Amino acid sequence: MRVVRSMTDSLRHRGPDDDGHWSDPAAGIALGQRRLSIIDLSGAGHQPMLSASGRYYIVFNGEVYNFNELRRELDGIAWRGYSDTEVMLAAIERWGLRAATQRFVGMFAFAVWDRKTRTLHLVRDRLGIKPLYYGFCGATLLFGSELKALRCHADFHPEIDRDTLALFLRHNYVPGPYTIYQRTWKLAPGTILSLRSHDDSTSQPTPYWDMREVAERGQSQPFRGKPEEAVGELDRLLREAVRLRMIADVPLGAFLSGGIDSSTVVALMQAQSTRPVRTFSIGFEETAYNEAQYAARVARHLGTEHTELYVTSADALAMVQRLPHYYDEPFSDSSQIPTMMVCALARRHVTVALSGDGGDELFSGYDRYTSTERLWRKLSKIPLPFRVAAAAALRATLHWWRDDLSRPFMTSAARANPLRRRRLEKLALALPSGNLEAFYQVLISHAIGNTLVLGAQKLPTRFDNIIHSRSGLGLTPALMYLDTVNYLPDDILTKVDRASMAVGLEARVPLLDHRVVEFAWTVPMSYKVRDGAGKWILRQLAYRYIPHEMLHRRKAGFSVPLARWLRGELRDWAEAMLDESRLQREGFFNVRLVRRLFHDHLSGRAEMEHLLWDLLIFQAWHEQASQVPAGSSQPLPLHESAGEVRA
Repeated sequence: MRVVRSMTDSLRHRGPDDDGHWSDPAAGIALGQRRLSIIDLSGAGHQPMLSASGRYYIVFNGEVYNFNELRRELDGIAWRGYSDTEVMLAAIERWGLRAATQRFVGMFAFAVWDRKTRTLHLVRDRLGIKPLYYGFCGATLLFGSELKALRCHADFHPEIDRDTLALFLRHNYVPGPYTIYQRTWKLAPGTILSLRSHDDSTSQPTPYWDMREVAERGQSQPFRGKPEEAVGELDRLLREAVRLRMIADVPLGAFLSGGIDSSTVVALMQAQSTRPVRTFSIGFEETAYNEAQYAARVARHLGTEHTELYVTSADALAMVQRLPHYYDEPFSDSSQIPTMMVCALARRHVTVALSGDGGDELFSGYDRYTSTERLWRKLSKIPLPFRVAAAAALRATLHWWRDDLSRPFMTSAARANPLRRRRLEKLALALPSGNLEAFYQVLISHAIGNTLVLGAQKLPTRFDNIIHSRSGLGLTPALMYLDTVNYLPDDILTKVDRASMAVGLEARVPLLDHRVVEFAWTVPMSYKVRDGAGKWILRQLAYRYIPHEMLHRRKAGFSVPLARWLRGELRDWAEAMLDESRLQREGFFNVRLVRRLFHDHLSGRAEMEHLLWDLLIFQAWHEQASQVPAGSSQPLPLHESAGEVRA
């Protein structure tokens, strides 16, 4: 029990309101939970929770939003409280685990111990909104919402997997089911892992919901109505998804960037609220990175109670030292910094915040989809041997271009545009690709990453090889699918989960209600992309509530000026993290290549800020992880973000 308490203590930021523990030494099982109280704040919601029959114990992270509907179906039960956890247990007893889970609408990661069969079931929600890690220490199974919980077990050996480290450097996140440690995994979204007490570690997760089946079924059975009918159906589904996510016994608000996705969510919230919705946004003094004025315009139009936090670079940089602890595993999407700050701002006022994440993957919002398809259509007409030869010639040219001797012969435009050179380098790596998926993976990743890691072998991959001619998916839908099962859970949703949970804030994602997702995949591409612009159907829905001119602007994203910071405010920190003797001593990276990349960036010869940020985040994470020995927990104190708040 002491070990379980240590594991839950390491996660107190995720559940600051309550903690509970239960064990059965004879069965060799112990469960623990930290609770962020959202529904039924009384002791009736305490976990671990035992079912009415005494057969099942559950520990649960997340929300099942349709618990009231399920509660009405589960007649004849003497309820002890009104939490969704109690409803989940009753549903599992009545319908069985798999059937009950298929009826849950929500975000969840939970463990159920069946005392009758001595079986432990680990379950993760369909889209991977909530995290669930697991691994084995000998015959002992450990699981938790973050890796730091597993590290608290004295027998856990945190051996870094160099192949996974190379994957991290390619993608700026660790793609599931892998983790940075050997013999440790992320449970795949939409799956159940069941282990009997006498089983070994060979059991595999089984799906209860399959994103590939959803995508292929949606493409083969498309929505047949007119465009305005599709907009109406999306309005109905998303309005219901938002309504369910507004159920809470604590203060509630929303993130608002002023873009299509978050503005639509907030509009649907305000349309169903009797008082102004609380909305929150981050502003930067740097004009190129500031979108706060757009959010403020939307907030005024909708009549929300809006709060902005204007931050300086010093405020944002102060957040950097906290990132390794709360992200817990190397994660270097730099938008994690403003995300952490807007979550901290929201937590000052509310305990639940709705987010607009998921719209780009569902409704083709990324420009890279159309540009990749256009480029692939052209290149795939060229025989592969010719593309391989062209790639070799381009690499040779770029190698000469990088050399100091070439600089006198370079045009002023070439010297002034290192981004163009980086794109050409990426193209050289992508040209020999044999299919669309491999081509896309190179274009969206740092393909140089695997050459940086010493000792990395053949890289593992979980990218499903969706060949559009066999699966029925078109070119762009295949790319959208890849992002939905990879980039969305392992980058976007990981970013939001860790940032919100770091401050005890629950972030809810109505666009990823699985019923909205299933409908989105039936929507024809002509309703998603028109005149070269994506998310047409979502835009039409937004225009029902917000004037067109407020939302008609180029997508900017939630970014920070990394390139400038690494040459300025962060340079000393970066120098220390990438110190040559330190790199030599630790032995993870090709020191000469790392130092060359760093100096190329500092000199302006190349814009390498994203790959350097990957390296720096790993170094900072490794430093922090090395200071906390296995078998102990060392939570950091929570601090409110600095900055100027404007209401």
